[in-house]
Amino acid sequence: MEERFMHEALALAREAAAAGEVPVGCVIVLNGEVVGRGRNRREETGRADGHAEMEAIARANEALGSWRLEGCELYVTLEPCPMCAGAILNARISRVWYGARDEVMGACGGVLNLYMEDFPNRPKLVGGNPGEGVPGGPVGFFSGPSGYPKIIPRPGNGFPSPGRVYFAAHSPLQDTTPHSVTR
Repeated sequence: MEERFMHEALALAREAAAAGEVPVGCVIVLNGEVVGRGRNRREETGRADGHAEMEAIARANEALGSWRLEGCELYVTLEPCPMCAGAILNARISRVWYGARDEVMGACGGVLNLYMEDFPNRPKLVGGNPGEGVPGGPVGFFSGPSGYPKIIPRPGNGFPSPGRVYFAAHSPLQDTTPHSVTR
């Protein structure tokens, strides 16, 4: 993984947080160059599809002049939801790197894994690892007084290797009542 791309996605997530959005950022890369950027804008636009991945895909489509994003890699701070995972499939993105696992809306293993189904052009998936040395990482976004769900480490969870980070609607050390999360 190119940590600089995850760093850029994290910077976009910070922008989203500053704008009152759920802090998710995304970049799409082709041959080492960023061709699309996006951050969450649901509150700002009043649109259900205002997710970081959707914006980054649209910008990459514009930059490359094609709906096909074959050979592109997507870096996102939070595991894609079903809508975004479907768009990634349709765009034919080759690889998805995500930072935090989403056990509420995640469609890459958090709740279900669309990429394990028999769709053509499934991307390679690397998840739950925001990258070594990412300052603050997604953990800083999803813990504390912001009201967003906490991200908790669960070593040895087996997806896809030990030491991953999970996105959780509650902390097992606190309340055990499931909470709904709006992404």
